[in-house]
Amino acid sequence: MSDVDLSIGGRVFKVACAAGEEAHVTGLGRMIDSKVASVPGAAGQSEGRMLLFASLMLADEVHDAQSRSSSAAPAAALAPDPVLAERLEAVAAALEKCASALEG
Repeated sequence: MSDVDLSIGGRVFKVACAAGEEAHVTGLGRMIDSKVASVPGAAGQSEGRMLLFASLMLADEVHDAQSRSSSAAPAAALAPDPVLAERLEAVAAALEKCASALEG
């Protein structure tokens, strides 16, 4: 296990991750930080609300991507995208870890 410090909305969060996943988790943290930075006033909110804004924005992007892919091809012809699924699972895991850290 490794620890990674993520800077999100001007705050630092220590997150545990598997050895070798440090760069990936750090990249996910930067993605979340960019979402927080794009919402005026989000960085001044509580940690929970700040992360809520970021997760809602990321979930909206996932929803839009899923809508585009399902409208681009018939549902029967769609195959699961393993790369997208892996990234979504990693984002979900990072958000769960952040939420756990906030809960104490």
